Amino acid sequence: MTKSICIIDDDELYKLLLKKTILKLNLPVFVTCFANGKEAFDTFLKEKNAQENLPDIIFLDINMPEMDGWEFMDAYLDFQTTISKKITIYIASSSIAFHDIEKAKKYSEISGYIVKPIHSDTINKILQIL
Repeated sequence: MTKSICIIDDDELYKLLLKKTILKLNLPVFVTCFANGKEAFDTFLKEKNAQENLPDIIFLDINMPEMDGWEFMDAYLDFQTTISKKITIYIASSSIAFHDIEKAKKYSEISGYIVKPIHSDTINKILQIL
């Protein structure tokens, strides 16, 4: 079964590299990218009635314009109550700040905190869990 992966990050080069890393694994995956939380969230709202179009996994950056990762998570908390699909979310950030890591732990919906760059072995492990 094909898994859908969503990358939400404002760094265009990073998104390109992560997408290439994922696709090089030759696993049945489909990758979608968004520049910020608002762009992604607006798309998710449109797909609410077609939940098969929602991602299985989200790699979410923290620091982005318009809607950062924390704002996205706050909006997602309300959104998830309206859908039946379970979406696995990982924070993918260059921040190693203790307060960011601790804040991520407060969200039960966040499955992990990954410091960029994300390596192919990490992606492979995540996909094997699902």
